[in-house]
Amino acid sequence: MKLLIAVVHSEDASSTMDALNDRGISVTKFASSGGFLQHKNVTLMSGIDDDRIEEVLGLIKENCRTRSEFMNPMPPLVEPGDFFVPYPVEVQVGGATVFIVNVDRFEKL
Repeated sequence: MKLLIAVVHSEDASSTMDALNDRGISVTKFASSGGFLQHKNVTLMSGIDDDRIEEVLGLIKENCRTRSEFMNPMPPLVEPGDFFVPYPVEVQVGGATVFIVNVDRFEKL
């Protein structure tokens, strides 16, 4: 048994949860936000049998896509009289970050 924790972009969360639920995989959803870009993410958590890990990873990969977005960088701390003009920067967002942890014991009560 494994504990799967997947951090996905909020736009991909519904389709990912639907795909997992369609295969009989229960998922718990937590709202979260990223550190660097402060994008809204969703953290999905589920207990998965060892023999279904590759299936679940495939479903996550199918439903979580990377995309390009433009953002304005945070201005650096400047001295009085200095001038900072922020230009939009293209960044990659989306996809999924997945953690798979061994579970010693799992019970549904």
